[in-house]
Amino acid sequence: MFRTSVRFAASMALACSAALSFSAPALAAWPDKPITFVAPFTAGGANDLVARIIAKAVGAALNQPVIVENRPGAGGVIGAAHVARSPADGYTYLVGSNGTVTNSLIRSDQPYKDEALTPVALLSITPSVIVTHPSNPAKDLKDFVARAKQAKSDRITFSTAGNGSTPHFVAEMLKEATGLPVEPIAYKSGSEGVSAVIGNQVDATSEASIVTLPLVQSGKLKALATTWDKRMASAPDIPTTAEAGFGTVRIGHWAGLYAPTGTPADVLDKMNAAVEQSLQTREVQDALRQSSIEPGGGSRASFAEFAANERKRLGEVVKNGHMQTQ
Repeated sequence: MFRTSVRFAASMALACSAALSFSAPALAAWPDKPITFVAPFTAGGANDLVARIIAKAVGAALNQPVIVENRPGAGGVIGAAHVARSPADGYTYLVGSNGTVTNSLIRSDQPYKDEALTPVALLSITPSVIVTHPSNPAKDLKDFVARAKQAKSDRITFSTAGNGSTPHFVAEMLKEATGLPVEPIAYKSGSEGVSAVIGNQVDATSEASIVTLPLVQSGKLKALATTWDKRMASAPDIPTTAEAGFGTVRIGHWAGLYAPTGTPADVLDKMNAAVEQSLQTREVQDALRQSSIEPGGGSRASFAEFAANERKRLGEVVKNGHMQTQ
């Protein structure tokens, strides 16, 4: 009986050992099912476009489908909150934006902690273009400011996509840089804000190049300046805000991948590597740049540093412009 027990114990040990050796690779084989990228804005904008272009390429690199799920609302907060509360298993990511680092500075009701999201990779930067109605005689931003000062305008109306949106930041930056009485006028979305300029209901606005350039090219808007570091290759005739003498008016619609905090570091490293690989392909670069979107890239650490610097820089604009909600 003793020998039988020994044989049984030995058999069980071998079986357990075999099971462990069989299951260990399966547990480590991330990804073994589809991945979700949550775009916290409606379909058709820069954030959604970037999410879809890169999701396709990342899916090919990881040999798993990457599904883009739109969860719009509250300036990106709804989608971000969903990801922050998702399992930290490497299968759900946020395609975050400027609001991901500034919403908690502005909103008192953000339903998640900033620390609940971890930076993974910088995906892209889309220049913003300041635009006005074609009937405005100003030829560029410098001329626009000079004419407004000469006319001693009592207010310059500037449509935004709501409190804390990128156009709102541009409005506050312009107010501080030029001394003009720039008044932000909130609309429900960036497209509505742009429509207000086309309808000559407000003096100006700014939006991502993917939205504004086709309207500039069709004659429905006039471009005054682009708000990023350099002129756009697809529209080299539009000067930068720095060239107009307003270097502090600087912001881009960037997109970055975030994961729920607690996601294993090796999984985050693999996702970062897949994004980096995707951004190096000609197909992705061409797809982004034809919409005047610059590819991102870099390590997890470099994206975390970029996001921290943006939060600090834009936090000063929030403070100076009294952009906080109660």
